[in-house]
Amino acid sequence: MNEWNIQTRSHACQACEKTFLDKQLYHTLLFDEKQDFRRLDICDLCWQGQHSQGASDRKGFVSYWHGVYQSPPAAPPEAIQKENAESLLRKLIELNDPKYVAVGYILAVMLERKRLLKVKEQFVREGQRVFIYEHPKSGDLFTISDPNLQLTQLEQVQRDVGALLEHGFNPAPAPQTTPAAPENESGSVLAAVSADEIGAARVPGIKPLPDE
Repeated sequence: MNEWNIQTRSHACQACEKTFLDKQLYHTLLFDEKQDFRRLDICDLCWQGQHSQGASDRKGFVSYWHGVYQSPPAAPPEAIQKENAESLLRKLIELNDPKYVAVGYILAVMLERKRLLKVKEQFVREGQRVFIYEHPKSGDLFTISDPNLQLTQLEQVQRDVGALLEHGFNPAPAPQTTPAAPENESGSVLAAVSADEIGAARVPGIKPLPDE
């Protein structure tokens, strides 16, 4: 099983192949195909005519939800900038290096906290907890495995997250004595994903912070 992946929302019905229109209702089915998860995006007409009856009885069925399709905005001009949590998570998933599984998990928790990702489903597969996140705007699905972090591991993972947000995959420059810079996403990572932030549901023995 892949530790993580991204599945982009289709821009057309995967049954009739008609392009989705802006604000059109669509339905999503998620299936477990052993090596990976497969999503199926279909229009309301095909859902009513072909899939609404017995969908949950199909082999490998995991989850169902529906949403409203949003046409993607025009791509902005590319600019050189520091990584943010979402762009870094996407790069780590594309890289698919097991050593970054814990970092990817913490990034997903950060994005969930900021309401940039929403948990659509969670379950245990092959003894490991798996979270299915959806990006509300793009409809992309992120499959993130829980690395079962221990309290003693959190501080180092937080440092790794901060370093990657600040410097990407390039080595950090030598320390210099400079005035403190305004806090940004990488500078606040320890506060954003503290042990308390991950919560009792993620790491045993930790009490979650109250909602802000």
